[in-house]
Amino acid sequence: MTSDRAYHHGDLRRAVLTAALDVIRTEGPAALSLRDLARRAGVSHAAPAHHFKDRTGLLTAIAAEGYALFADALAAAPDLRERGVAYVRFAATHPAHFQVMFQPDLYRTDDPDLLAAKDRATAELRAGVATVPPTDDPRLAGVAAWSLAHGYATLLLSGNLDEAVGDRDPEDVFRLVGRLLFNAEDAPGR
Repeated sequence: MTSDRAYHHGDLRRAVLTAALDVIRTEGPAALSLRDLARRAGVSHAAPAHHFKDRTGLLTAIAAEGYALFADALAAAPDLRERGVAYVRFAATHPAHFQVMFQPDLYRTDDPDLLAAKDRATAELRAGVATVPPTDDPRLAGVAAWSLAHGYATLLLSGNLDEAVGDRDPEDVFRLVGRLLFNAEDAPGR
């Protein structure tokens, strides 16, 4: 009965993913160990391999899940500015996914589930850029928008904006930053 219990966890895949996200959030992806995650989930050290062949497989699943959640978050935003806010909100609410998603050396970049989720997220980012006035180079406009949102989110997560943001809502501060850079005539004091 004891060995049966080790392999009949209920939703072992979700339990291992949740434990992995917790480790990544608190200690970073380098701290991940399938053996430690099995211990945290209360199963045998070999049990996670039934769902994730290895550590890279686990990180690939995290990246794929992250891109799917990210695409959903972006799709709910009506325009480029709010997609930037959704980007920042996603990073703040899913910091472990965010860390893994943008470190392709951690996962299998050719995984079909990952590619499908990443393609969906990319399409949502591009759809946001399509809402801005025509430009000579829409791809560079996309890079500019992505750089602003990703840079802000990364600085926010690393604590580098604590003083600048203070007790204000980070999403409101992001909106203000966007106005300062892209709509100078709307900026305060102008």
